[in-house]
Amino acid sequence: MAAARRLKRVVASQPGFLALNSSTDPANVSSSRRKRVNKNKKKNWNKYSEIRDVEDFLDDVRFQERTSGGLLSDKSDGSLFFVDAGGQKKPAQQATEPPAEGKKRKGKASRPLRIDLILQNDSLIPPPKDILAHQQPNSKKLRRIAQKAEQLAAKGVVPRNQRRLLNRCSAPRITRKAAAEANNNPEREFYNIWGEESESTQTDDSWYLEQTGKKRVKRPEKMNEKPSVLPAVEVIAPGGSYNPDFLSHQALLLEAHEVEVKKQKEEDKLQRKLAFNREDTATEETVFQEQVEGLLEEEEGEEPNKEEDDIPVGATALVEKKTEKQRKREKAEKIKEQKRLSQRQQTGQRQQLFQLRSIKSSIKLIEERTRQRQKQRKAKQEAQKALPRRLGRLKFQPQDLEVQLSDELAGSLRRLKPEGSILKDRFKSLQKRNLIEPRERAKFKRKYKLHYVEKRAFKAIT
Repeated sequence: MAAARRLKRVVASQPGFLALNSSTDPANVSSSRRKRVNKNKKKNWNKYSEIRDVEDFLDDVRFQERTSGGLLSDKSDGSLFFVDAGGQKKPAQQATEPPAEGKKRKGKASRPLRIDLILQNDSLIPPPKDILAHQQPNSKKLRRIAQKAEQLAAKGVVPRNQRRLLNRCSAPRITRKAAAEANNNPEREFYNIWGEESESTQTDDSWYLEQTGKKRVKRPEKMNEKPSVLPAVEVIAPGGSYNPDFLSHQALLLEAHEVEVKKQKEEDKLQRKLAFNREDTATEETVFQEQVEGLLEEEEGEEPNKEEDDIPVGATALVEKKTEKQRKREKAEKIKEQKRLSQRQQTGQRQQLFQLRSIKSSIKLIEERTRQRQKQRKAKQEAQKALPRRLGRLKFQPQDLEVQLSDELAGSLRRLKPEGSILKDRFKSLQKRNLIEPRERAKFKRKYKLHYVEKRAFKAIT
């Protein structure tokens, strides 16, 4: 505390310091008597510490900074004082002239209201600089882009966005058509939504432009292609009728028979692959015989193996270094071989001049073979359009043919027995036309085991 009081006395005694408050008078500061207090105890530090003079001094400094923008001792005389030469007197003519009508006095109009003066900030201390206001996100990236644009401009290269803008401005503007006719106009043309569209309507879509004034987005050609060429509803063969003729019914039966024969063949093939000979099954004797086999041969072959182990393995001789003469001979042979190959190639090219007819005929054969392969490939692609594709992990399984035997035929619709399911037929049709992937019914898997508990009532009965 003594150090603070000493600092205050030193500052107040400076010739350039001007105190505005009476409490900070240097005479009062110097005349204040120090009170002797024991400062060894902590409870006396705050009790007998007088910092009032230091706070008054700092308040005085802050007041000078707010009112004058700094300490008065640092200000010049010209900024603190001015010479009052008196107000400028107005001429008598201007004083006698009455104010014109519709015009307000300039003095009152320019003078602010008292409430605005009270709300104004009277502090001369500048506000602290906001660092975040000067920061710009991605400033380094934007500065690099600007530098690159300047370099391209110096080379005469126009940026892409500016080039597109220039092309858009230079392109001729398409004038819109006149507004569509009102709906209440009895003479306007009607559009039949159920009628067939003409070629002109499909190409330019004039009716849509006339009604909406907007051009449709160009539809990709791939979206117009159907995933399959099969119809949505396939008509069953004539033999599937409730009263078919004999030949058509027999043809349908033959088709169903071929499907069942194919299934049976696949099952037989699987059984043949999984079949085994019962005579080849292992018994105790065969297992023991297999375990004993080879033991005697290994014991007999141990002695020669020991002798072979003593022989060192690996090449111990060092590769001899080639002499200069050998290197030159190899280099000369290599150059000679290259010359021979190049000469042979030139001779072959000269001989091809005399084989132009045979070369042309071979080229024709190759082109014909290529055309045939292209036709086969296209035919294969067209055939695959009618087949279901592999869309998921499961393979499409066709639906069983709904056919009735000869003794099951009914003479009328009343006695006809229904077969199949319409829902299943539609589901299989969606899979066959590649609209959905083949699926199988989800299997129910119990999470917890069932616990059977006998109730008390059941025990009472038993």
